Amino acid sequence: MRDGDKLFAGAIPALYDRLFVPLIFQPNAEDIAPRVAAGNPSSVLEIAAGTGAVTRVLAPLLGKTCRYVVTDLNEPMLDHARSRQPEDPRITWRVADALALPFEEKSFDVVVCQFGVMFFPDRIAGYREALRVTRPGGRFIFSTWGELGRNDFAACLTGALAEFFPDHPPDFIARVPHGYHDPARIRSDLESAGYRFITVAPVTTNGAAERPEDVATAFCQGTPLRNEFEARGASLKAVTEHVARAIERKFGSGPLSGEAYALVVTAAT
Repeated sequence: MRDGDKLFAGAIPALYDRLFVPLIFQPNAEDIAPRVAAGNPSSVLEIAAGTGAVTRVLAPLLGKTCRYVVTDLNEPMLDHARSRQPEDPRITWRVADALALPFEEKSFDVVVCQFGVMFFPDRIAGYREALRVTRPGGRFIFSTWGELGRNDFAACLTGALAEFFPDHPPDFIARVPHGYHDPARIRSDLESAGYRFITVAPVTTNGAAERPEDVATAFCQGTPLRNEFEARGASLKAVTEHVARAIERKFGSGPLSGEAYALVVTAAT
């Protein structure tokens, strides 16, 4: 994990929420939220909430007295999430590191993390922290992206970047978001952290965008990819335009639809 991989600041939160969430995160939030709400938990902790895609779907599904703590390591992302959420006395917002959660042991019925574990510098340590704050009989539910080649927009983007940067293509997408997709490795890491009952469920969703430019802007300017472009001295505008043309060649001029493949993991003791 490189320092720039975790930098979600500046213009990134707003672009991420406006373009990236409906493209790939919203459909998956609609899948994972009912899994969390099943069993009517009395307390839920969300880790790496980002701009609140899961929060906005999950909150209406939780009971009136449920305590819902929403956290993220990046304060700009969390601030944006809070600005999008209606006032809700059940929700507490808190900047928190998933590897050092500021909560007492056995505090929550469910811990949920959508597409955040890939960013953990030490996943086993993060899983142990989730286990520590989960009550006996509780669940840890998280999602991670599947193989890059099974995710239409991400695969097309990666090919376009290899064309634009033939000598040294930016590898953030393959290395981080799509770098943790082996079920056997996931199970092994969870078992090392102390979990015994583990299920890994494949989930295929379809994301949508109005224009190729929206897809290109989402990936190139709404993620830490832009940090890799800047480190190479490349024009953010030029890279985005190149990716947009590649998206258009493959998916048309819009509206666009692309398949996304993920894994949803449920772990308990």
